[in-house]
Amino acid sequence: MENTEIKTKLDALLDSEKMGEMRGALMMLNVVDIAEYMDELENDRMLKVYRILPKDISADVFAYLSPEQQHKLMTLIGDSETARLIDDMFVDDAVDFLEELPANLVRRLLANVSDEQRGNINRFLKYPDNSAGSIMTAEFCEFHEGVTAADAMKYLKKNSIDKETIYTLYVLDPTRRLIGTLPLRRLILAEPGQNVERLMETSFVCVNTLDDQEAVAQIVRKYDLISVPVVDKEGRMVGIVTADDIMDVIQKEATEDIEKMNALLPSEDEYIKTAPVKLARNRLPWLLFMMFSSILTETIIQGYESQLSIAFAACIPMLMGTGGNCGSQSSTLAIRGLALGEISPRDALRVLWKEFRVSAIVSVVLAILSFGIQLFVFSRTVPEAITISCAMLCTVVLSKCIGCILPLLANKLRLDPAIMAAPLITTIVDVCSLLILVGFAGFV
Repeated sequence: MENTEIKTKLDALLDSEKMGEMRGALMMLNVVDIAEYMDELENDRMLKVYRILPKDISADVFAYLSPEQQHKLMTLIGDSETARLIDDMFVDDAVDFLEELPANLVRRLLANVSDEQRGNINRFLKYPDNSAGSIMTAEFCEFHEGVTAADAMKYLKKNSIDKETIYTLYVLDPTRRLIGTLPLRRLILAEPGQNVERLMETSFVCVNTLDDQEAVAQIVRKYDLISVPVVDKEGRMVGIVTADDIMDVIQKEATEDIEKMNALLPSEDEYIKTAPVKLARNRLPWLLFMMFSSILTETIIQGYESQLSIAFAACIPMLMGTGGNCGSQSSTLAIRGLALGEISPRDALRVLWKEFRVSAIVSVVLAILSFGIQLFVFSRTVPEAITISCAMLCTVVLSKCIGCILPLLANKLRLDPAIMAAPLITTIVDVCSLLILVGFAGFV
């Protein structure tokens, strides 16, 4: 809720106990905005607002509340009323809420939920985390062969109020196998007597309940879908994954990749609401790894101290920094290509050849500039300037090759390519650049 004027008016109505006017004002807002407003309220004020909400939207508002406010409200209204809320929620929203609760509390709440909703929720809770089955919803519109367009429209008018989306309809055979999809627009424009199997599209894409949610998001993006059907291992349709759930997946996966690329253990909690101890615990493992990796760099410098003159030692930060930046550029592009499905491990040689050509151009330019700077700005001798420039050239080429290959290797080994991002590649490149400099210095 960005409009502070609206929030101020709502606060004034709540302070003056004008609950009738408050209810009318809330009904003019989107359920997302109502939830955002309630997120900022204290317990007693939040309960007052919740009590005046109509029953037909209270479940939707509850689904958009933050997990902390959901737990607070659940405590205030009690188990039986929370169970009624769960009954009115879409299955995927109910599952998301219940997954945050202790197992004993979930069992207690489900005891008061209708048998149908309890069965759906229990089935969804059995799917692995981050799978298509865990994020799908069972509220979709289905038809069977032989149904006419007129009958289908009557069914929609009568039953679609409880469905999460009706933009795409699904045609099933008697065994619940998906045989076609039917856009709502085509059904509306069809002749009343036409059968749905004459209208449906038989070239459709679907996902399996056990498919990874990131793969599902890629399919939705690739085919520009509003929703994608989910089938079990026997091919029976069990649910759909909608675009709003895909947006949540994309945000979650992008956040996780950013955290890994910056040497952080992934966290699902909001930054402001995460305890400092937990934040420190998420950062320490990689920081310790990189600290001990730096000891290797220090060991190399001490071992070859006699070969590193003051001129060579002074250029170490420049070589390390340039090499790390070059490796990070290549790894970022490789990770992006893998995430979007533009490249795969089988393209390793093509990617390596392209990055080698890029690095050849970049390294020659940087080496020439480095030679001039060392010779004319720092007054190095010609052999020293040539040595540093050659080390620069080789460091850039090697860094870019390492940067593009490591994410592809991680993907081949079924690891997250994001872990091969800046911090790890920089550490590897630092060691390599030192060894290259020492090699050239020893030769000179």
